[in-house]
Amino acid sequence: MGTPLSDDALDTIFRTARTFNGYQDKPVSDAQREQVWDLMKMGPTSANMLPARMVWCTSTAAKEKLAACAMPANGEKILAAPATVIIGMDTNFHELLPEFFPHDPTAKDWFGDDAFREQSAFRNSSLQGAYFIIAARAIGLDTGAMSGFNNDAVDQAFFSDQPAVKSNFISTIGYGDPESIFERSPRPDFARFNTVI
Repeated sequence: MGTPLSDDALDTIFRTARTFNGYQDKPVSDAQREQVWDLMKMGPTSANMLPARMVWCTSTAAKEKLAACAMPANGEKILAAPATVIIGMDTNFHELLPEFFPHDPTAKDWFGDDAFREQSAFRNSSLQGAYFIIAARAIGLDTGAMSGFNNDAVDQAFFSDQPAVKSNFISTIGYGDPESIFERSPRPDFARFNTVI
């Protein structure tokens, strides 16, 4: 059993953490990128399928290529951020289940149906994307997750050599500029959207 996190830690990860639209002029290091991955990969996925495939756009050329696939306002954010990450999903994740889920040699066969496999990849890469946000916040970085881009264009630009990999969502990452955030939007109380039966 784990020990509850301090209020400061909960603030860092959830309560005072924000989605940033702009960043300070400070890079995200190789070590930080690996640290984010080493934390997020520990989050649970179904049958440890780990379908997320990450592309870290840090060069000007990569950011320009990604920005061209996004709506104009998001393109500006991509170009200005130190890095933007494409959280993709490998719809052929099941090929690696003998390695990642060795407890059951039949696990690969559970995902023989294409539609079920793609649904599973989407759900679990979305989970991993959430772990990415939490991991980044936990090591002192900020993020700006977004849709607002053409998935097909991103897939063609970044995954053309891996046709089983498709983009899920994208997120800027770096040291957030406090001037770039809006006033926090409402968050409802437990009773409004929760039912206990």
